[in-house]
Amino acid sequence: MRYDFGSDNTAGMAPDALNGLVAANSGFARAYGADETTARAADQIRQRLDADAEVRFVFSGTAANAIAVSMLAQPYEAVLTHHAAHICTDETGAPGFFGQGVGLIGLPGYSGKIDGRALQAALDEPVVGHRQPAAALSVTQATEYGAVYSEEELRHLIEPAKQAGLGVHMDGARLANAVAAGFDLKDIPRLGVDVLVFGGAKAGANCAEALVIFNKSLTRRIDNRLKQAGQTASKARFLAGPMLGLLESNAWETGAAHANLMAQRLADGIEERSPFVLAHPVESNAVFVRMPDEAHQRLNALGWACYQFDDGSVRFVCSWATTEGAVDELLEAIASLN
Repeated sequence: MRYDFGSDNTAGMAPDALNGLVAANSGFARAYGADETTARAADQIRQRLDADAEVRFVFSGTAANAIAVSMLAQPYEAVLTHHAAHICTDETGAPGFFGQGVGLIGLPGYSGKIDGRALQAALDEPVVGHRQPAAALSVTQATEYGAVYSEEELRHLIEPAKQAGLGVHMDGARLANAVAAGFDLKDIPRLGVDVLVFGGAKAGANCAEALVIFNKSLTRRIDNRLKQAGQTASKARFLAGPMLGLLESNAWETGAAHANLMAQRLADGIEERSPFVLAHPVESNAVFVRMPDEAHQRLNALGWACYQFDDGSVRFVCSWATTEGAVDELLEAIASLN
């Protein structure tokens, strides 16, 4: 089975990330994130965001997201998000676990983007004693369906949420792909995001993600929170090192740009050479295709790993490592399904 397009986490580490890991392995260093590699990686993130933020490196996006939303909502409160958001569909209740009961309220919207009218309706809901009131908003950039929010679209969601007193979390697992599509990282703190998950694993790192906290009032005892959650690495430089390698070389951006380009090549080929249609606009590194179950099963039988997503479409994801040759081979297989 070929996993080239199963997800962007099926690729190995990018060369610059691996170089960063090897460099971090040299000699002795202070433990628990007090080392130079971790400090330099955190500075790289702050510089890109143009913000004085607290940065911590953790082992997974699920942990980063769950801890982030638990910082914004109490156990008797809830988080508003898209109904297909990763925190709703792919984290096994982790936000509620880390938040000791924090609830999730899923909202509709095309291609994973929250519909502004649905958000406003949720914000207008009266607070009553028998259900969890909204305390935070969570948005994903790029979305689970590969869509990229514009600054204006985010502003129209975040401003009313802030006016209603909600905190704001951004899941940036594929933030690099959004940046490669034209999104400006500096808009994140300007828009009022309180906590950002700055993605590394899908951008070519190992398992590292960065928790970026703009709202300093949320940082009280953050290290205690992370330690209790099992997210404080004694050799933290091995989380930060690959991120540093990607960021100092700009491979975080260039790898994502390549992934986006390969996704567009795949999408163009599907439209030109197959009877299948795209389910969502291709704006980052993911391609969603409407195809019958039989065609999907035949494609799997031909050795291509891809799976049916929440809306019934079949998802293909490109990465920094995707080659033009692999795209063309997949297109040949898809075209043969006629």
